[in-house]
Amino acid sequence: MELNIMISKVGSAIVTVTVFLFAFFLIIDFSMGGYFVCLILPVGFIMMTAGLHNECEGDRKVAANIGLILAAVYGTFIMIVYFSQLTTVNNEQLNEQAAKLLEFDKYGLIFNYDLLGYGVMALSTFFTGLSMKPKNKMDKWLRALMMIHGVFYFSCTFMPITGVFVNMSSGGNGIGGRLALVVWCVFFMPIGILSFLHFYSGKR
Repeated sequence: MELNIMISKVGSAIVTVTVFLFAFFLIIDFSMGGYFVCLILPVGFIMMTAGLHNECEGDRKVAANIGLILAAVYGTFIMIVYFSQLTTVNNEQLNEQAAKLLEFDKYGLIFNYDLLGYGVMALSTFFTGLSMKPKNKMDKWLRALMMIHGVFYFSCTFMPITGVFVNMSSGGNGIGGRLALVVWCVFFMPIGILSFLHFYSGKR
């Protein structure tokens, strides 16, 4: 039981720290730092989600299972996206067509995969929150934030389909996009903090 709690707390701490660092790197416009922490974030998120899944009572196990499976799907997409940025994109000379597909700031295929991944993450938090039975005010806040975060699924999934990001690839310095991501970090960081406090104080 202690190992379960320790892994869950470490996962929550990883989520909190990586989201904070991601926001910091966005503000100072250091993309490689952001890519690196986003490669680590999914590991912490899966550990955190698995901890909440482990606590779930039997009558809500389906929702918890969906949340954990979606966390793994999110992790797969996001680790592919950011590992490709840190390796292939960073180390190789890409031709124009490959760059359009693989460079994150070109708003092409790899950018769309990133949005799909975070859309799946939003669904994961929704179902994980749905599986919780809060026993105190802190847990109620955690559950509410996780379920509200599920709304991001719609924007992350359907906005790329509309082609709204295609025009962004032709110019601009991306300040608006970075600001939107900083706002997301401010929203999501309390989920990591509350999860850590939940596992720290719960010991169920």
